[in-house]
Amino acid sequence: MCIFCKIINKEIPSDIEYEDNICTVFHDINPKGDHHMLLVSKKHIPSIADLEDQDGDIVKHLILKARDIAKEKKMSGYKLIFNVGEKGGQEIFHIHLHLIGSA
Repeated sequence: MCIFCKIINKEIPSDIEYEDNICTVFHDINPKGDHHMLLVSKKHIPSIADLEDQDGDIVKHLILKARDIAKEKKMSGYKLIFNVGEKGGQEIFHIHLHLIGSA
């Protein structure tokens, strides 16, 4: 079981910002900005490259939830990043969206 699955299952403590039946959102332990959160699918999918057509609603949900959190946190600007594959900078092979924003 990967580290993100363990966080989702509450086996590893984390600073959880939000949770619903599709995703868990928590703060990155090595933030790259004023705000840096990870939006993690509860369904274990290794990467964007492994998405199946029926998983499109998961990606949509992650993006819209990132937008909502950015508004809630009054971020003046932000980036949304999916790293795909080892050569694309992906370190944990469980689909997740980085939300990195400015205060």
